[in-house]
Amino acid sequence: MPLSSQTAHIDTADSRPRAWLLSAYRADSHAAWADWLLASQPQFNWQRLELPGRHFAWRIRGNPLSWLDALPLEQPALIVASSMVDLATLKGLHPRLAGVPTLYYFHENQFAYPLSHRQSHWLEPQMVQLYGGLAATRLLFNSAFNRDSYLQGIAGLLAQMPDAVPDGVVQRLAQKSVLCPVPIEPVPAAQQRDSQLVLWNHRWEHDKCPELFVEAMVALAEKGVEFRLALLGKRPQRAPPALARLREALPQRIVADGQLPAAEYRTQLGRAAIAVSTARHEFQGLAMLEAASAGAIPLVPDALCYAEQYPSACRYPQGDVAALVERLRLWLTGGLPPRVDVTPWYSASLAAVWAGLLAAAPGAGATPSAPSAPI
Repeated sequence: MPLSSQTAHIDTADSRPRAWLLSAYRADSHAAWADWLLASQPQFNWQRLELPGRHFAWRIRGNPLSWLDALPLEQPALIVASSMVDLATLKGLHPRLAGVPTLYYFHENQFAYPLSHRQSHWLEPQMVQLYGGLAATRLLFNSAFNRDSYLQGIAGLLAQMPDAVPDGVVQRLAQKSVLCPVPIEPVPAAQQRDSQLVLWNHRWEHDKCPELFVEAMVALAEKGVEFRLALLGKRPQRAPPALARLREALPQRIVADGQLPAAEYRTQLGRAAIAVSTARHEFQGLAMLEAASAGAIPLVPDALCYAEQYPSACRYPQGDVAALVERLRLWLTGGLPPRVDVTPWYSASLAAVWAGLLAAAPGAGATPSAPSAPI
């Protein structure tokens, strides 16, 4: 993929409205969303511009410069931009785009993202998303938690501004905000499920709090509970300390360990009885939704986006290792709660929601009222 863009040939004879997809950080779930959107919405003549998912600090602020000479000459009827795009600067550098209807999609927001020990100041990314929200026609969020934490973060940021603060900024943003999750493709259950298999299918990074998961698994083993572990998810080449500790403490219980190819990954999801999250940051939780679609029972913090998705029986107090261990002990020795219905997040349910939002943008075709997302 070129550094500046990934574009498709535009057929000038195509009568469909032209639309641009701008994604400034093509990585993992960002990429899955972009690929799905273009594949599921063929009523538009799409042109895609993306940047690789690396060098975050440079990417979120530098994308208008990377695309300075890369934008198509043809004027689009609609722009769909991820919230990694510095939309206000991009429109300022290209005045011809000022009046183009723009949907600004928040896969995550930089107000609720927990900083690591290496990060102390996060103003630049937050300002990008504030100005981007003001420059957009409509703001799309993949969960109510994402929307609410963004709006609360804007209010907190403006409260720190020393003077000359305009009135009603949060209200303006709220009035044009809509919920529209990323869809998942359901994962089939395996022919035979392992009733003792506990799944971890998240990135091994600080915002997913793997140390808490490891602490709980070690404590569970010390209680004499029988279980096995499938340790999936993206990890650096050098094993992070949490993963190294788990490998050393419970090697005989680990039946899968690695970032697996898609087919093998889905097989493990289909076999698992329980899927655990210990996240401090989750705006939609695609990995947990996929596991739940395969029939694994989610056990998640009672926080973040999870309260919108899972019943109270599947939630434990965030950060409470003892509560997590006890819930796992009960489930593994006394039986699991009922399977959770996550069909509202399936592609079959959400394609029409996205189509309605795209069509409702001025100049993009029909103008129906945007449907509400089924969450």
